[in-house]
Amino acid sequence: MFERHDISDEESGVALSAQDVARLGDLARIELTAEEQERLAPQLDQILESVSRVQEVAGEDVPPTSHPMPLTNVFRDDEVQPSLTAEQALDQAPSAEMDRFRVPRILGEEA
Repeated sequence: MFERHDISDEESGVALSAQDVARLGDLARIELTAEEQERLAPQLDQILESVSRVQEVAGEDVPPTSHPMPLTNVFRDDEVQPSLTAEQALDQAPSAEMDRFRVPRILGEEA
């Protein structure tokens, strides 16, 4: 699909070509100008090189993770607690109607 061109660090060339970026843009359904393709090629190449370096460090004994620290359920129990009545909640509202906040209509919707 995408060919990585072998170049040394000393060369100033880009391993991803503008054509590779154009193909990625097509796959993502993003229209890119020729100038954007040329500008994005070295940036995307740098991202690929960074990911490659991380993959070199992570051995088979290192499991993939989505978070550096183990997580447990961080949500509290859902317990019923005293709260405001509708009258208290609407007390300072600029406008209320049928125990609800009244707001202006938007987007030309009809009632």
